[in-house]
Amino acid sequence: MPPETPKETVLRWLREGEIQLLGLIPWGSNATFLVAVVHEGITGLAIYKPQRGEEPLWDFPHGTLCYREVAAYVVSEALGWGLVPPTVLRRSGPYGRGALQLYIEADPEENYFTFRDDPALQPTLMRLAVFDLLTNNADRKAGHCLKDRNGRIWAIDHGICFHAEPKLRTVIWDYRGQEIPEDIVEEVRAFERQLKTDADLRGELARLLRPEEIAALEERTAALLERPVFPHPGPWRSVPWPMI
Repeated sequence: MPPETPKETVLRWLREGEIQLLGLIPWGSNATFLVAVVHEGITGLAIYKPQRGEEPLWDFPHGTLCYREVAAYVVSEALGWGLVPPTVLRRSGPYGRGALQLYIEADPEENYFTFRDDPALQPTLMRLAVFDLLTNNADRKAGHCLKDRNGRIWAIDHGICFHAEPKLRTVIWDYRGQEIPEDIVEEVRAFERQLKTDADLRGELARLLRPEEIAALEERTAALLERPVFPHPGPWRSVPWPMI
C-alpha cells in the first residue's frame, strides 16, 4: 500500500478487506502470518496474529495479546506520535479473531542498535522510550524498531504491554536519568487529559484492556508528569532476551 495513503483508508482496508494467507513467519513465540489484504481494488500486505496462536504466559491472561497489540496502536495515536503501524482487531480471519497490522517494508539489517546514534532520530526515539514506559512494554527488542524505506521509525510487537504490575523490559536505556524534553511532556499531558475526558478513547481501551490495566496506565502517565525524567533500569530484569 502506498505510504501516502490516508490513515482512515488504511484502517478501513484492514477492517473490511479479505485476508489471504501467504505464509507463517517462523520466528517468534506466537503464531504470526504474513497475509495479503484485498479491498476495493487495493491489495497490500499485513501481519495477522490470531488469538488462537498465542502461547500461554504465566503473567499475562491467555488470549489477550492481540487486544494489547491494538491498544498500543490506540495509545500511540492518542499521543499523536504515530509510532505503531495501523492495527485493528478482526473478529474473524483465517484462524479466527486476531490483530491485523499494516506490514512495514523495512531494511532487515536495520534495528534500534544500528540507528540509535542518528541525531535526526533522537526526538522519535525519545518518544518511543516514553511510549514504552507508559504502555509498560515488557519486550522492546532492538528488532521491534523498524526503519522504513523513507527513513521513518516504526514500533511493532506490543503483545505483552499494559500489565498492571511493573514489567518494563527494553533495550532503550540510552536516555536514563535525562530530563524528558518539554514538548514530549506537553504531549503526554494532553494524552492524560484525553484519558480523563474522551469517552471514545476510554471506551476503546475498555474493549481491549482490563479496568486495572487502564488504571495502571493512568497511574504511569501521572507519575511521568510528576517526575518527567527517563528512568533507570529497575530491580527486575530490565532487558529482553534476545536483545534483537
